[in-house]
Amino acid sequence: MVSKFKDDILKVIEKNSRLTVEEIAVMLATTEETVAKTLAELEADSIICGYHTLINWEKADSDNVSAIIELKVNPQRGVGFDRIAEKMFQYPEVDDLFLMSGSFDFLVQLKKAPMREIAMFVSQRLSTIEEVQSTTTHVVLKRYKDHGTLFEPKGDDRRMVVSP
Repeated sequence: MVSKFKDDILKVIEKNSRLTVEEIAVMLATTEETVAKTLAELEADSIICGYHTLINWEKADSDNVSAIIELKVNPQRGVGFDRIAEKMFQYPEVDDLFLMSGSFDFLVQLKKAPMREIAMFVSQRLSTIEEVQSTTTHVVLKRYKDHGTLFEPKGDDRRMVVSP
């Protein structure tokens, strides 16, 4: 049984997974033992699936781009969308894959790569999956906020001040 602090711990580490068990315990006014036990249970239950670092790639002088692809598909009777998803999440280029409601079925986010590699992946791998009807590819021009983190804090406004 996961402790009553489960949701609180999840919210804290979602913002900063580098916090120590001791720091989390102090923040939540509980014991280190409770935090450690809860974290172990959350990991064992696959509620916590991994720990990631959020990187501002624009500042890393990378020529690679991110792409978000919308897919319309024809699910097959009896297996639905899961079999199609299995085909797509096997590709190492796929960072994120979501089943969506609305005008398209899947949203695929690709790893940062040169534009040519993204184009080749979409044309030679995704669009050749039998159930895929159509794809729409969007290139991310700039990230302002990701996972609740602003990439350029409000105090860093570099626009020229214009006054009458």
